[in-house]
Amino acid sequence: MAASVASPAPPQSLEGVHRDRLFVASCCALAVSAVAFAVIGDILGSLKAQFILDNQQVGYIGGAAIWGFAVSIILLGPLVDVLGMRFLVRVAMVCHVLGALIMITAKGFWALFIGALILSLGNGVIEAVCNPLVATLYPEKKAHRLNQFHVWWPGGIVLGGLASYALHTMGNDSWQLRVGLILIPAAVYIVLMLRERFPATENVASGVSTGEMFAATFTSPLFLLMLATMFITASIELGPGRWIPAVLTSGGLPGILVLVWISALMAFLRRVVSGPMLRALSPTGVLFVSMILTMLGLYLLSTAETATMAFLAATFFAFGTAFIWPTMLGFVAERVPRSGALGLALMGGAGMGIVGLVTSPMLGKIADQKAHERFVAEQPAVVSTLGAASSALKAKLPSVPADQKADVQKSIDMTDKVVAAGAGGSLPPIETANAMRSIVGTGVQDPSVAKVADVLGSADNYGGRTSFRACVPLAAIAAVVFAILFVNDRRRGGYRVEQVAGAPAGAH
Repeated sequence: MAASVASPAPPQSLEGVHRDRLFVASCCALAVSAVAFAVIGDILGSLKAQFILDNQQVGYIGGAAIWGFAVSIILLGPLVDVLGMRFLVRVAMVCHVLGALIMITAKGFWALFIGALILSLGNGVIEAVCNPLVATLYPEKKAHRLNQFHVWWPGGIVLGGLASYALHTMGNDSWQLRVGLILIPAAVYIVLMLRERFPATENVASGVSTGEMFAATFTSPLFLLMLATMFITASIELGPGRWIPAVLTSGGLPGILVLVWISALMAFLRRVVSGPMLRALSPTGVLFVSMILTMLGLYLLSTAETATMAFLAATFFAFGTAFIWPTMLGFVAERVPRSGALGLALMGGAGMGIVGLVTSPMLGKIADQKAHERFVAEQPAVVSTLGAASSALKAKLPSVPADQKADVQKSIDMTDKVVAAGAGGSLPPIETANAMRSIVGTGVQDPSVAKVADVLGSADNYGGRTSFRACVPLAAIAAVVFAILFVNDRRRGGYRVEQVAGAPAGAH
């Protein structure tokens, strides 16, 4: 069904503003968030091994790299009109540099958590500024331009993921160096944005007050429905996306390359296909189809045990999730335009907040539980494997370098405790997996240590894949919501785009 949407002229507030230059700079800034997402996802396994963290703790680190986004976008998003875009972009610059440096120099869980959180705060500020900035720069095609802007989420993941993988294949497994990759796109957007003039937001240019913006946002049943649905759509897109590299890699699959494949497809679809898709189906139709494909992708990911199946599942997942985030934002900008920067901030904050605070740790918790079920099912073999590894570590302890003896002895003590518990009763949850991680983390070269790594990797892979399946019912719920909205639009004569002034601008 073809679109016939009127194209309003750009407002006078854009005079003297380099629209395309600011758009390119905004894309580079969004790429920082994406590179951080890819890199932190890729180093989760290294952090588990070096700092002896369980999946839930790692989920909190990965989650902090997301939910801090929600904090800053919700707190600062409504103030974009007051504080100005230029000032807030400078806040983001500080957060990106400081957060990366704290993570690089971290010595334990809390520093990693705080560094990831500060990075995420910067990401949220960029989203708080750039979503209304793009909507202001291109009022005649908000949904389409927001889809193109958000090309650089998957695009940045591709760049960051490939760079991280390249470092690994070249024999450099330093997770600190991989975190340092975040600083490269950060430097680019800092240089590009420092001298640019920023326009007033669309609401400011149209004379919509902050009070009117709040009223329009919180009294709109449609906005509140979309806000609630954003909790679901973000969870099924970003929650599994955060865990895909670690989960698949633990099973011997190229997890980061699967994430790169997903992201490359998403970037292509947003850049090339989003316009025709939106014209053919309307935003609500696109969102409904996306949910169906996402359900299939998540289910297939939960069963993927070979590289071929992993890439096939990832393809369905990419086609399903490609348009979700930007189309949700575009829908709100077009259908509840007076919600302005506040509406877009709440949508982005809701999505990132639920993933960081709830979805990511919850998937980690499910993975821990299911992995432990695998250990219990194979308890005699697990106890025997751990016992053999402990004996090997004890035999090699005298030859271990002095600065590593304490860590190896700690691993022996943890392992012996688990072996004693498993020999006389039940294997303790969490402690069993942590003992295995401590053994692998010693770096001692021995067949018994390699066997522990195999047992742990298989269980982590099983637990992680099982957690993906828990997201499938959520996608079904969202599909019902979008189906109802799509049918309602058809009954009203088509999808309608509203102007800030409140008059309909046209229909799909």
